Amino acid sequence: MKFTLNGQLVEFSGDPETPLLTYLRDEAGILSAKDGCAPQAACGACTVQLDDKAVLGCVTKMERVEGKAVITTEGLGEYRQEVFANSFVNCGGVQCGYCIPGIVMQSNALISKNPEPSRDDIEKALTPNLCRCTGYKKIVDAVEMAAEAIRKEEEVKLPQTNGRVGTFQPKYQATKLVLGQHHYTDDIRLPGMKVGALKFSDHPRATVLKIDTSAAEKMHGVIRIFTAQDVPGDRQIGLIKQDWPLMIAEGETTRYVGDVLALVVAATDTAARNAIAEIKVEYDVLEPLTDMHKALLPDAPLLHPQGNKLSRSYTSRGDMAAAEARSAFIAQGIFETQMIEHGFMEPECTVARPLDDGVEVFSSGQGIFDDRIQIAKVLGLPLQKVRVVLVPNGGGFGGKEDLTTQGHAALAAYLMQVPVKVRLTRDESIVMHPKRHPIWMDYKIGCDANGLLTFVKVRFVGDTGAYASVGMKVLERSAGHATGAYNVPVTDVEAIAVYTNNLPCGAMRGFGVNQSAFGLESLIDELCEQGGFDRWQFRYDNALQNGDMTATGQVIEGGAGARDTLLAVKDAYYAAKYAGIACGIKNTGIGNGMPDESKARVQILAPDKVLVDHGWTEMGQGVNTVAQQVVCNETGIDPNFIEVRIDTVSEQEAGMTTASRATSLVGNALIDACKQLKEDLKSHSLAELVGRSYEGFFRVDWTTKPGAMVEKVYTHYSYSYATQLVTLDDDGRIQKITAAHDAGKIFNPVLFEGQLEGSIHMGLGYAISEELVLENGRPKSTRLRDCGILRAKEMPEMEIIGVEVPDPYGPYGAKGVGEIGLVPTAGAVANALYQYDGVRRYKLPMRIPKRGLTRRVNGSNGNASE
Repeated sequence: MKFTLNGQLVEFSGDPETPLLTYLRDEAGILSAKDGCAPQAACGACTVQLDDKAVLGCVTKMERVEGKAVITTEGLGEYRQEVFANSFVNCGGVQCGYCIPGIVMQSNALISKNPEPSRDDIEKALTPNLCRCTGYKKIVDAVEMAAEAIRKEEEVKLPQTNGRVGTFQPKYQATKLVLGQHHYTDDIRLPGMKVGALKFSDHPRATVLKIDTSAAEKMHGVIRIFTAQDVPGDRQIGLIKQDWPLMIAEGETTRYVGDVLALVVAATDTAARNAIAEIKVEYDVLEPLTDMHKALLPDAPLLHPQGNKLSRSYTSRGDMAAAEARSAFIAQGIFETQMIEHGFMEPECTVARPLDDGVEVFSSGQGIFDDRIQIAKVLGLPLQKVRVVLVPNGGGFGGKEDLTTQGHAALAAYLMQVPVKVRLTRDESIVMHPKRHPIWMDYKIGCDANGLLTFVKVRFVGDTGAYASVGMKVLERSAGHATGAYNVPVTDVEAIAVYTNNLPCGAMRGFGVNQSAFGLESLIDELCEQGGFDRWQFRYDNALQNGDMTATGQVIEGGAGARDTLLAVKDAYYAAKYAGIACGIKNTGIGNGMPDESKARVQILAPDKVLVDHGWTEMGQGVNTVAQQVVCNETGIDPNFIEVRIDTVSEQEAGMTTASRATSLVGNALIDACKQLKEDLKSHSLAELVGRSYEGFFRVDWTTKPGAMVEKVYTHYSYSYATQLVTLDDDGRIQKITAAHDAGKIFNPVLFEGQLEGSIHMGLGYAISEELVLENGRPKSTRLRDCGILRAKEMPEMEIIGVEVPDPYGPYGAKGVGEIGLVPTAGAVANALYQYDGVRRYKLPMRIPKRGLTRRVNGSNGNASE
């Protein structure tokens, strides 16, 4: 069959049932169309244009293409490429970038048919396309800008900037992201590269009696099959507790359906997956333990040798009995939150290849130095024999902290001495990687007759699933934030993480704090109703100030911004008929006695090239842009001269990119690195400094381990604060979310807004629509479409209000903003709904029919659309 591809006539003589996406990526070498969920047709990352229509490449068969014109971003032409790229960059409509080429093609088809689309037209057109990073608002802004420029035949230019902190600096290398020219791990092509696929357990809990690979080994294209016995080092991996086997061996018992039994390496992905289907496994199937409360009972089967209780965090302060006795009002409730999927647009993928007598790994994970430690352990190699290069990924949100495919790709490449790629499908990704913890909360709070909080008593029980991941830290964070952004004199807080045979749960944006905020903020509204208190004033009167204590007993010595965020929404709160309000606090840094540290290096390579090395993961949040701006701010170097690299070969060590800490740690490290460079630039030009290197370091080692007997408690070195206001219309639909967030110092206004809009999108989905339902330890569905992620037309209006109360330790006073954006959202939604219908919600998600979920007003004509 013949057709045109980006203006060139081509022929295809293969199977007419071949998906267009497969042809583009594997045969035509066009990688701008991304595979986010094939063949689910749920995410839109594979969108291309077929004649004048946008189609999903993963479900469009080649037989439909005959005689037609296929267009990808590569075929848009130089003018439209520049218009789209610069519009998205200028508006902040790109973060991780994985979804954006598909959105560009969807938008191009729309604009070609409708040169002057309204915002409603754009949102409707983007229904097939998911974005997990942006919240869609800035994407719609970008499409509007592009449409206007194309209609008027005008250019869109990028601004000339100095890169200084506090100004808009275009996101680092964002133009490549918009047009799909950034290569994610699945886009990497190496000579002689083989492809691996994983055989997962068929049961959440079963003893593996025999793994028979004989039939699979004989299949066409299969090169080698690995099982646990082939691992040369230690199979037990994990970020904190090494309890997660890379592969389950014969005679061992599986703990969830994402346990790996075998790795098939073949010439092609199809051959590897066909062979996986032929691996025969004999099991002794056991009853899975899926209820976290039952798992704590004395007669429950032990899922791990040390028992089913992974961890217990406990903190108390003051006389609880006396506090309850003197309370004029008490509110109590049992709250439950759900398991949800991260929904990053890029499924996990790793490429590894032999390097000298070691291995080089191209990772899309969230911590290359943690990856290196675990891979070296698996292979039995010293650290220096394992090089891990970060490939900026297509979203993480905590879900790429644990090893998934990195260990398997490294194992195969090292033992076979050839490059190997191991990639998860969307179904496999949903099964394998850790999720957000479902948490059960028994909350009780009180206040006196004047509306001042007297105590908080709460017990958290969290389902951490099959393996530890960072579950103990998630529940520790729930406990540490149990009193929210408020001053509470008496506390009694317990948090327990429990092993079950459910999917593992670990890090996800908010990290246990949004769960606790939902329960606490709901009960604060209940106290206000009991005592007749004004809900805004109650929060203002109780908000943390400098000198007040958090749940752990830490005294806030500076930077308390909760009251400032409340003041920022005050007028909007009193103007709304149905308003839900909630406050939030979120730590920056891991703390709790664990060091937070970062190295960074600045090298002058040429008069117009400066290399910045650091160890933090770029996953859309803009940490590379932060690094660029800090160096510009300190030295005045042109931002166009700066190149950023994340590679273990630099030895600029950093921990996992988590806890909203990357900005503060890399920022302080680079400020340190630039001290001498700044001095040298006073008497030398850049050309005269070529060859020089400047090292920086920042370390926080003064936080307090839980339970330590110390005079002063420092649980975390920094906190950020927020207040969110959710307003409903007369029909009970969410009309607007107003979010006031204290960032300490806003590095980049456009990126700041984008981070918070994306957080609100995730927080709103968490509140009303998202859930990953398990049945007997198995996902009821592994379809991305069934995860409940909100689409563009389902998002209400959002207003972001930046507040700057400087932090004592942050660079230029900055605080973390990556997670705080969704901490108050569910509580604010719950409280808004109560104001409308008088029903208190105790369980997430709070199901609301999607039709009519939100109401948006088109600014040009005032007409509402649903």
